Amino acid sequence: MSQAKVAIVTGAGSGVGRAVSRALLQAGYQVVLAGRRKDLLAETAGETEGTWLALPTDVTEPESVAALFAKTVECFGRLDLLFNNAGTGSPPVPLEELPLASWQSVLATNLTGAFLCTQAAFRVMKSQSPRGGRIINNGSISSMAPRPHSAPYTATKHAITGLTKSTSLDGRAFDIACGQIDIGNAATDMTSRMAAGVLQANGSVAPEPTMDVEHVASAILYMASLPLDANVQFMTVMATKMPFIGRG
Repeated sequence: MSQAKVAIVTGAGSGVGRAVSRALLQAGYQVVLAGRRKDLLAETAGETEGTWLALPTDVTEPESVAALFAKTVECFGRLDLLFNNAGTGSPPVPLEELPLASWQSVLATNLTGAFLCTQAAFRVMKSQSPRGGRIINNGSISSMAPRPHSAPYTATKHAITGLTKSTSLDGRAFDIACGQIDIGNAATDMTSRMAAGVLQANGSVAPEPTMDVEHVASAILYMASLPLDANVQFMTVMATKMPFIGRG
């Protein structure tokens, strides 16, 4: 790269966010690692060569998000890529037993957090020179099909699809491209329980296949590599044999 591009990754302290952050660093990006815990963000960078900045961030708090983007511009001068990845789930309990606080917590992180970061990215990308940039949202397979006892997570991921489309439309005039990656069973700490078996739609409990999280990182690198006049609107990357296509 003749001039290093600048990326922000939310939820960079673990899982998909960690893998994508490391891949971006290896590809020559200057990466701002955003997450709640500074120690985990530092672990993400680890021994990876490159320029990075760890900024503890709560994406549910407007002031925290504003500080994240202000510091990014202060240190690197611009923003080329935002990966809206921060997310959380709720306890897998029957819908009627779910506490309202759990519902609100998931919406605040998964949906409001993505909106706040998108809004802040627009302000930067519209005003910088060269103008524009790219936003990639982590949609999940749950943006298309639910798991049992996952109403808050599934509702937010369906909503992320709407946010992706609206962002794409509203960004056109300002050279801001937006796409979505829907991930199915990437092997991370969050999915480690799948080997022991998880609840299926028919009420049974069964183990599910997973895939290497590096495949997700490679997909993000491809989406990010495109010029701003081209866009991957939606991409699904999933474990081939996971129960999703067809009847299971």
